[in-house]
Amino acid sequence: MQIWAGLGNPGPRYAMNRHNVGFMVADTIAEIHGFGPVQKKFSGWLQEGRIGSEKILLLKPATFMNKSGQAIGEALRFYKLASEDVTVFYDELDLDPFRIKVKRGGGAAGHNGIRSTIQHIGEDFRRIRIGIGHPGHKDRVNGHVLGNYAKAEQDDLIQMLGAIGAEADWLARGDDVRFASDYALRMQD
Repeated sequence: MQIWAGLGNPGPRYAMNRHNVGFMVADTIAEIHGFGPVQKKFSGWLQEGRIGSEKILLLKPATFMNKSGQAIGEALRFYKLASEDVTVFYDELDLDPFRIKVKRGGGAAGHNGIRSTIQHIGEDFRRIRIGIGHPGHKDRVNGHVLGNYAKAEQDDLIQMLGAIGAEADWLARGDDVRFASDYALRMQD
């Protein structure tokens, strides 16, 4: 069993924020792979399903970004899993828009949702960093991160979400390299 957490902020006003791309990924994976209904659990929203032979618990913490680790930690302890069984999808300023990077372990790199997750479960989880690009100056970061995707970005956003959902089987199997490679190929089309 694996826990896949998409990070974001709850509520309609945040729905299309770049900071909520983790929520968008979780919703897309649930839809593409026919996950079960949403349950309120672990200070968030949980959906259960299978990708290939792997049971996946999709979690969207409802604690706001800065306390995301609380919900992830609750689920981890309830199911008696290890931090290695967790995958977190989240926005990354230092990656070009719609690029992804997959890694295990490491620090928070200034991301409060990841900082909270590390505090609650340790560093050894898998991270899927989703590029949102940097606005160019640190004074504009907050507005960029909490801003909505622009109309001009909608087609790329839809393509990105579909590519992650379509290639999620590789993540479920633990083949991070193949996931990243096949995602990049899909994004070239």
